[in-house]
Amino acid sequence: MSVTTGTLIDWTYEQKCQKAVQALGRKGFTAIYCKTKQEAVDYILKEAAEADTIGFGGSFSVADLKVAGALRGMGKELLIHGLPELSPEERLAIMRRQLTCDLFLTGTNALTLTGCLVNIDATGNRVASMVFGPKKVIIVAGRNKLVEDEEEAIKRIKAHAAPPNARRLNCKTPCAETGFCADCNSPDRICRIITIMERKPRLSDVRVLVVNEDMGL
Repeated sequence: MSVTTGTLIDWTYEQKCQKAVQALGRKGFTAIYCKTKQEAVDYILKEAAEADTIGFGGSFSVADLKVAGALRGMGKELLIHGLPELSPEERLAIMRRQLTCDLFLTGTNALTLTGCLVNIDATGNRVASMVFGPKKVIIVAGRNKLVEDEEEAIKRIKAHAAPPNARRLNCKTPCAETGFCADCNSPDRICRIITIMERKPRLSDVRVLVVNEDMGL
């Protein structure tokens, strides 16, 4: 049998993705394995059919899917707080509306193979909407977000996700300059709220798409 390095890598990650999907299912989440980003796009567009308002959690993973244009074409109202033309007051108002939208789309900073979703926020609007409020939540997790356990998840976030995010947001933090976490006390610190979803929240409809491609930071 002749195989390429890429094929072997994809096969290895598929086993990990499937393990995470099974673990999420045991914990009450609706979890779906997506072989490609396009499968995730197709699922989101199908689930968005009955939604009028759709919130975006500021996720690079969701941005990678480029679904905003298609959703606008379906006549949906998109609640995107990161648009550059918004004033601080308008941005905050959209964040609050995301808490009660019909569908909330976001990524996750890390997903453990035991089925836990681990995230770190600065403001908390994203993790709040993930846990309770929207009628439906779809969380997209690329294979690069897979880790063994919660401890490794937090290490991954602080080492690989927080520094580039701080730099993207023009934060005056040590990590935005050096690329390494300094556990700082900066006013601009973005690592302020840690959430671990060990089970599906009781009253929330949460779907997790585990994608066998790298997505986001």
